[in-house]
Amino acid sequence: MTPTARRQLGDAGEREARRLLEAAGYAFVAANWHCAAGELDLVMQDGAELVFVEVKTRRGERAGRAEEAITASKTAKLLAAGEWFVAEHPEWHGAIWRVDLFAITLGSDGRVERVVHEQNVAATG
Repeated sequence: MTPTARRQLGDAGEREARRLLEAAGYAFVAANWHCAAGELDLVMQDGAELVFVEVKTRRGERAGRAEEAITASKTAKLLAAGEWFVAEHPEWHGAIWRVDLFAITLGSDGRVERVVHEQNVAATG
């Protein structure tokens, strides 16, 4: 898959994840937020909690399930990026936050076949 095709797939997955999360009552805070520690795909609010959402989108499961793409190294980067986000946004100082995984699998026709939303995939201590 070319970088452009991979980016388009990722962007489509992030739009779908945001749509589904907002339908479930989450509020949008930010998307594709970058810092020295990495990128946060989506930043959402779930009640009083701040949620950093890692979105993984795959076409089919030949390369494994989308949710299997979160490694210990990626988890550490997500935690560091979450800490950085809170440090740079005073309105969130002291807020409870978590990292969620939103995994989307598309069929060969491009339609969503499977969605997995795992909450609190990375413990903060």
